Amino acid sequence: MSEAELKSVEQAAAAGAGEKKAAPVKERVLDLANHINRSKRGTKGEILGTDPEYRILEPVVTEEMAEIGLCLALRTPRSAEEAAALCGMPADRAAELLWELALAGVCFINKIDGVDKFWLDTWVPGVMEMMTNNKENVRKYPQIAESFEAYGRVRGPKTAGLFPVGVGLMRVIPIEKSIMGETRRASYEEISKYLNENTLFSVSDCSCRTARESMGEGCGHLKEDMCIQMGHAAEYYIRTGRGREVTKEEAFEIIKRAEENGLMHQIPNTDGPGKTHAICNCCGCSCLSLRTASMFKNNDMVRSNYVSKVDPEKCVACGECVEVCPVGALKLGRKLCNDKPLKAPKYETPRDTKWTSDKWNPEYRTNRQVVADGGSAPCKAGCPAHIAVQGYIKKASQGKYREALELIKRENPFPAICGRICPRKCESECTRNSIDEPLAVDEIKKFVAEQDLNAEHRFVPEKRHSYGNKIAVVGAGPAGLACAYYLALDGYRVTVFEKEQLAGGMLTLGIPEFRLGKEVVNAEIEILKELGVEIRTGVEVGKDVTIPGLRSEGYEAFYLAIGAQSGRKLNIPGEDAAGVMTGVDFLRSVNLSGSGKSSAPSLSGDTVVIGGGNVAIDVSRVAMRSGAASVKQFCLESRTEMPALEEEIEEALSEGIEICNSWGPVRILTENGRTTGVEFKKCLSVFDENRRFSPKFDDSVTMTVPASNVLVTVGQGIDWGTMLEGTKVELNPNRTVKADPTTFQTAEPDIFAGGDACSGPKFAIDAIAQGKEGSISIHRFVHRGQSLVIGRIKRDYKAFDRDSLDLDSYDRLPRQKTGHVDGDLGKATFRDLRGTFTEEQVKKETERCLSCGATVVDEYMCIGCGACTQKCKFDAISLTRVYDGAGLELREIRPAVKKHAVKRALKLVALKPFKAAATFFVPSEKNAPRPDGKA
Repeated sequence: MSEAELKSVEQAAAAGAGEKKAAPVKERVLDLANHINRSKRGTKGEILGTDPEYRILEPVVTEEMAEIGLCLALRTPRSAEEAAALCGMPADRAAELLWELALAGVCFINKIDGVDKFWLDTWVPGVMEMMTNNKENVRKYPQIAESFEAYGRVRGPKTAGLFPVGVGLMRVIPIEKSIMGETRRASYEEISKYLNENTLFSVSDCSCRTARESMGEGCGHLKEDMCIQMGHAAEYYIRTGRGREVTKEEAFEIIKRAEENGLMHQIPNTDGPGKTHAICNCCGCSCLSLRTASMFKNNDMVRSNYVSKVDPEKCVACGECVEVCPVGALKLGRKLCNDKPLKAPKYETPRDTKWTSDKWNPEYRTNRQVVADGGSAPCKAGCPAHIAVQGYIKKASQGKYREALELIKRENPFPAICGRICPRKCESECTRNSIDEPLAVDEIKKFVAEQDLNAEHRFVPEKRHSYGNKIAVVGAGPAGLACAYYLALDGYRVTVFEKEQLAGGMLTLGIPEFRLGKEVVNAEIEILKELGVEIRTGVEVGKDVTIPGLRSEGYEAFYLAIGAQSGRKLNIPGEDAAGVMTGVDFLRSVNLSGSGKSSAPSLSGDTVVIGGGNVAIDVSRVAMRSGAASVKQFCLESRTEMPALEEEIEEALSEGIEICNSWGPVRILTENGRTTGVEFKKCLSVFDENRRFSPKFDDSVTMTVPASNVLVTVGQGIDWGTMLEGTKVELNPNRTVKADPTTFQTAEPDIFAGGDACSGPKFAIDAIAQGKEGSISIHRFVHRGQSLVIGRIKRDYKAFDRDSLDLDSYDRLPRQKTGHVDGDLGKATFRDLRGTFTEEQVKKETERCLSCGATVVDEYMCIGCGACTQKCKFDAISLTRVYDGAGLELREIRPAVKKHAVKRALKLVALKPFKAAATFFVPSEKNAPRPDGKA
């Protein structure tokens, strides 16, 4: 159990213990709890005053209400007059009390033959959901939600292995499209059957997510308008205000919307074969029924008759199915042969093993794994945004470029930008490195993204929701824009505040046009505007507007992504002389000049650039284009240690830039306040034995380099201005903001941060990945009761060991290349002269992909919901019918369970299992106290 969950349970336990001391047990209410439970007081299976069945009734049911409730029967309708006669109560008073019970959720009410009739149902599914769907009562009495949640923790473990497939109280029904290809065997597996057989429908909030939200454990899957009731249940929900009436067509639309948002279906399974009164649209992280599978691993209790099957030849390890699976049954693995095959771990299930608490997964909402032991495709693991590289390459190989673009934009809204400036970590990790050369992933992405630059072919995704909360993003760089993009997809009203006159941050101001044209940046920003994002440039937060002021305007959360846009100094003599400038300021001046916002600095004479990173390379190349007679670049690192990408270094050298390695600046020489040169000394090493920055020099080896201009590019700093005044936001010693590494929340709860301002200078793709994570946190933050971590997918994608693969049988295929840019031509223009693959080259290059990753299925854990099939764009995953279980009417369930339990007991004896563990004593997630404080 996570720390937050444990704290929540401890608080509930303390509250429950206090209530128990303050209020004696209501005896008739306790009688009613046992009556609903079909148990007798004083027997072994009785409900006690500390049990959740009593505690859910206690705050809203009076002794008088309980008295008449005891005159109702399980699923046998009775009028108020009939119930009143059984306890000698006046009929009009009985009618009033029964209506109060119905409003509270303790009993059903329907008009039958013109008369209101009432009856009781099971605890779950039944009374507890109905009581939790009285939102006003839940707000007043949180113990209602807590008791509903606690019920499964108390009772759930005791059912492990006892229910045959298809007989559980709740049952997964596959998404219908996922079984369309199956031979029709049983209509009760089809959602449409239940909708088409009914005429009255209602929709209500999800009771499970309502309970979780009440406890502060929401998972970000919101509860509103998610569960459909039919027939008598719809009549009850409409009359008592729990739900609103909808048409059959609207019910089908709700089902469709749920599926599009990654939810799956369950039904109450106690009405008899092929019958039900409700359809729940569920997520695995909050559903109290699916907890049976995820926490207790008692999957037979809820599963459908189907199991997911993956065709590894079609699978491209995109991860879409893995992240949507509600119970973690799918993981990414590998499909290439390995000279060290993994041994399948010993696998126990409740079917053939005594099922004790050591076999549970109480932290299932925070510890889900996305990769199988042994790892998966290294390209997806190496990408900071974990883009489905293998997936979009497959789509590109099929000529389905728009679908490839859609797949990229799931994780990166700026593919055209990244196709020009990405550090290509996916290529560094590519399995083909072990054969010949890595796949030209970035060139393929660049080709695919070209259509996004054309307004006629641009891919603008549809909005998923329309939440409408106002969110402020500070900084229009890659992190801020990515955060705004994903929030806009959910229909948030996002305003981006940018201090500069141009949006794009360092994409616009810090990268030269010959690497990233402004038209490319503007085209991708235009999509954000089409999604409704407002970008206000020339507005400095802290000066023109303030965070407290924006709060007063209704902004509910803030994302700080101001980047690291100020250059650092060397702190050496002469640094303030004319002709000395930071490389970042130099690039900004050049980039702004094209928009008329400033005049470009014109260089003359010899220019020295100090620094060895990618930005320093850019500065050198821009200096060459800005009139410098010569450009020499000096850095501490040796040629092999330079942090700049090899490709960037080669381009600089081809343009006549001289790179001088292993030299450190001592002082800048001046005359009459003007730069004349730089003195350097030899650098012997840059890092110590622990790879920490600790340069060592030989002071006796120096040289003086004449220079009219010195461009210092040794790092970037963060200028917060007055933005953080009046907030609790804290900074690290390097001026980056302190934020949680998972949620990116700062010390001020409504302020989140990301990008270079949070991590320090990195690449655009790193900032984009943080922007998406920030949007997830903000979505959860602005909705009551949502946890920032529960149910959040930890995208811990890990690569397999490339060295252990058997790759001898693969052909050596040459890597496709774009035409080489002549250095003399390149340095004469700011235009991007680099080419793009032809369609024929894309076809050839995509053939080189080894398609080394694939999804693997844990067939026992799979509950057959079909959510995975709806996310797969490659027809690689399908549902196969492997069971033949049908639901039973409530009165038939207990005998069926007893019969199955006997068979299981005989099986356990035959298998000679390990000695039975101690009896269950823990009704909580990870052995925590019950909400009432009782052990």
